[in-house]
Amino acid sequence: MKNSGGKPRAGAVRKSKKGAQVGTGGHGRKALEGRGPTPKAEDRDYHPAGKAKALRERAAAKAAQRGGRDAAPRGASGASRRAKSGDESEIVTGRNSVLEALRADIPATTLYVAARAELDDRMREILSIATGRGIPMLEVMRPELDRLAGRDAVHQGVAIKVPPYEYAHPGELLDRTLRKGDTPLFVALDGITDPRNLGAIIRSTAAFGGQGVIVPQRRSVGMTASAWKTSAGAAARTPVAMAANLTQMLKDFKKAGVFVLGLDGGGDTSLPGLSFADRPLVIVVGSEGKGLSRLVTETCDAVVSIPITATTESLNAGIAASVTLYEISKLRAEGRTRA
Repeated sequence: MKNSGGKPRAGAVRKSKKGAQVGTGGHGRKALEGRGPTPKAEDRDYHPAGKAKALRERAAAKAAQRGGRDAAPRGASGASRRAKSGDESEIVTGRNSVLEALRADIPATTLYVAARAELDDRMREILSIATGRGIPMLEVMRPELDRLAGRDAVHQGVAIKVPPYEYAHPGELLDRTLRKGDTPLFVALDGITDPRNLGAIIRSTAAFGGQGVIVPQRRSVGMTASAWKTSAGAAARTPVAMAANLTQMLKDFKKAGVFVLGLDGGGDTSLPGLSFADRPLVIVVGSEGKGLSRLVTETCDAVVSIPITATTESLNAGIAASVTLYEISKLRAEGRTRA
């Protein structure tokens, strides 16, 4: 049926010559369905999130061309921190920290430099040292370096990755020393948690003829980037061993003929003129606050104190170890001269 204008009414269906009905072919229904779900912000080129994603992808592609696979590391926090979960590597950030670490011969595996970073004297020296040591260098965009360094760290356009430290075994250190015919001199740490103390003790051990430093596996500092820096390169030539149980390790050393010497302000033996300085020794240094633990104290053959003035309550653990090592080194030298 037609309207007065001779045209089909709205919504009416026309008939073909053969009588078949002709519809829209579903075009109307598709139009009503719209364009589908809205794309994510990072998938839209014009959106800031999309631009950031494109920037990351370009940086990653550029790094891949340079042969690096670390150009887009995951988030981090702190100037010296773990690289990622399950990875014992640490990240050192900031021009002063990175330069000091490289000067101290920390075995860095990667140097990250922000694109178009300002080249001052520190940065030039960083690049020179890294080039001389063959450290891989990756140029990354600042957003990537921000993510690598962490929210609170100030990277100043540069960072390095420090690999996990490979600890020696205490027994191997002792065996190696005895095979060389040297008189053992080790320093063991009991409850030391400050990496700067560990670094200072490593440095003093190397300076005064010690063969190694021993740290317990639990409740103690390990070889961090900060310890590497404080050792001023000594950690590269003085091994650090890790003991699963410090007390048991000390007992094993005693069975091998090593004299266990504990340091404590209340010790009954005075350091100057120590009568057994020429013996094989392991010096045990306790924390500045708590001192030696009970079990370790009971294991010691002697507990030695360093005479200090009454106005000074105690010595820093690193300083106490250094003074003791110097005195033992001096007494051993005097004994060799008399012999």
